[in-house]
Amino acid sequence: MSRPKPKVLLSKTDRNTYKTEEVLESTAIWAVFYEGKPINLKTSAMASAHPGPKYKKVSFSNPGHALNLAKKLNQTFGSDKFHVYQLTTGKRFNG
Repeated sequence: MSRPKPKVLLSKTDRNTYKTEEVLESTAIWAVFYEGKPINLKTSAMASAHPGPKYKKVSFSNPGHALNLAKKLNQTFGSDKFHVYQLTTGKRFNG
């Protein structure tokens, strides 16, 4: 069974590159938290400082990706404290 097509809210095609950007409706954002608190995830190589640390995504528009990351982090750190939170509302930030 295929996924249902998402509702397109906005669409814009660049006439020079023929690339189209679409804003799609989503039911929520799913994020990985540690002990109930939001996290960032950084990786770096000990052998080289170049190109430096890389920050990985911890929030997703698909729950499956977040669940897989939480499972991987729990296995990596021998923990059961990484969980997925569903975010449907929030406080607007005017930064």
